Amino acid sequence: MDAKTQPQSTASAVTREEVLQATQAVTHRFDDEYFAKLDKEEGYPHDYIKALMDAKLHTVMIPEEYGGMGLGLQEACVIVEEMHRSGGVGSMIHGQMFMMGILARHGTDEQKRKILEEVCAGRVRLQSFSLTEPNAGTDTAKLQTKAWKEGNEWVIKGQKLWTSRFDYTDAFMLFARTSPPKDPAKPHQGISAFLVDKRQVDPTQYSSRKIDVMFNHHTFEVFYDNMRVPETSMIGEEGKGFRYLLDGLNAERIIIASEAIGDGRWFVDKAVNYAKERVLFGKPIGANQGVQFPIAKGYAHLEAADALRWKAAEKFDRNEPCGGDANIAKMLAADASWELANVCMQTHGGFGLAREYHIERRFRDTRVFQIAPISPNMVLNYVSQHVLGLPRSY
Repeated sequence: MDAKTQPQSTASAVTREEVLQATQAVTHRFDDEYFAKLDKEEGYPHDYIKALMDAKLHTVMIPEEYGGMGLGLQEACVIVEEMHRSGGVGSMIHGQMFMMGILARHGTDEQKRKILEEVCAGRVRLQSFSLTEPNAGTDTAKLQTKAWKEGNEWVIKGQKLWTSRFDYTDAFMLFARTSPPKDPAKPHQGISAFLVDKRQVDPTQYSSRKIDVMFNHHTFEVFYDNMRVPETSMIGEEGKGFRYLLDGLNAERIIIASEAIGDGRWFVDKAVNYAKERVLFGKPIGANQGVQFPIAKGYAHLEAADALRWKAAEKFDRNEPCGGDANIAKMLAADASWELANVCMQTHGGFGLAREYHIERRFRDTRVFQIAPISPNMVLNYVSQHVLGLPRSY
């Protein structure tokens, strides 16, 4: 089931089709060669992002009162899936999608007016999420970045990893510990969320270092050296940041699943087309079951992930519990895209390694979904404990 045949959502079918068409109007302008050039030069897709923002696609989940589309997660899924199916990546705007939800639900009226309206108008890029630390990856309770109050400011000190797009964002969301947990059985107490406007921060109070990774992702290690932000930067109540984080993670899981599904469809299209065209021993290689069966099997797995993705997105848009479905959808979609990446590479044989075919680049791109933003093991931990009722294993 692709974006054109997705289930009904809170928006009309016409609106969903318009969202898809608006996305395609942008993505069709940026082909595989565009992304290959960026990959080779480690360039940042400024014009691609500008085109997406000019089309207001980054505002899909922002309420209309602030200038956004006021649509749901299902429409966000349409956008990022199409971005990946066309050969691009959704990471350049997906953070804005789920961060907007956190801000819209828990931010102050002043924060919403100040940031959401500017984001919608294209004056502010809100692209970064500063959470992970060297000693606090999946185990968020071990977070060591601290924030304390001095007068009418918060002072933040610590180190973060994998803060993607940090050097290219105007504002970002940051999590820091403002107090120790009151209850040892609840170690996530005391973590607070902040919306930091870099334009208001002294640039000598933070520094960043780009992390050299296997694909063109622009992710950074960031050091906060007694960085001062206004007291109005805190989102919601002090010490409840982890709860707000969880509120946005289901949306993140579903959006990431959609990106992986888009990748999977790209690999299917490439593998099928090549298998039809490549002739060996007097017939297309796609006539051989050894070639066609792996593609068909990967496609079947992709369709299963796709169905669960829409189920999870529908639940999210109805404000129903969807943690189990969101996590499983992410895992299944990541597995399917990685399976199809290998199938596509094998179908192309030696040409799969040649950069001119773009397979090896997308192969590297989609591998990240096996690791981030949550590993398969942590998904299985969640399902075991919260869905099946088994004892906690970690």
